[in-house]
Formats: sequence, C-alpha cells, structure tokens
Amino acid sequence: MTLPAFMQAFPGLDLPFPEDVVTSNAIRSDAGLVVFFTFHKDMVLPPHSHGPQWGSVLEGRIEFTIGGETRLYGPGDSYDIPAGVEHGATIAAGSKVIDVFAEPDRYALKA
Repeated sequence: MTLPAFMQAFPGLDLPFPEDVVTSNAIRSDAGLVVFFTFHKDMVLPPHSHGPQWGSVLEGRIEFTIGGETRLYGPGDSYDIPAGVEHGATIAAGSKVIDVFAEPDRYALKA
C-alpha cells in the first residue's frame, strides 16, 4: 500500500531513528499528532512511556509489549496505550502504521 501523493506531502518528523529505517508523514493540530509511519527495516523500539497513544497496523506486523503484556498485531489490529504506561515493540520491515498521539509536540515536524 502506498500513501496517496497528498499524504506523502505531509511533513516528516524529526525522529531519533535513521530515515533508512523509518519514515513518517504527519499532521499536527493543537489537539494531537497523527503520524503515518513506514518501516523500511526491522526495528526495535526500546521501552518508554509518554502521553496517550492509539495506533492501527495497516501492513506488516508489530510485536508490542504494553504494560508488561506482549501481543502480536497485524493488519487491521489497533492498540491503545494509556498515558504513562511503559511500552516497546519489535517492528517488522515493510510495516505501515497510523499512530495518534494526544501530545501535539510528541515529535517535532521537520523544517
């Protein structure tokens, strides 16, 4: 699945991961941040926590550990991470996800 051209034109994020591993296209408002992530290589996301997050897998698979519970997520599956709950993941190359963060400044938009 390829994002439509108008969505590919959304700004990327200043992420702490190389662009050959993951790319992003985002929309930000005062109410939150919506991000379309594309994972080009397998990636391990270390355990961390922040404000509320919701996401849905469009393609591929993610093994998420949320609050100590590990589950495999595939296309059509969604996850809901409450504020402050530690979570981490192993994300397969080729995965595409939509993540929605309650914190509009969770990641900075690229200039």
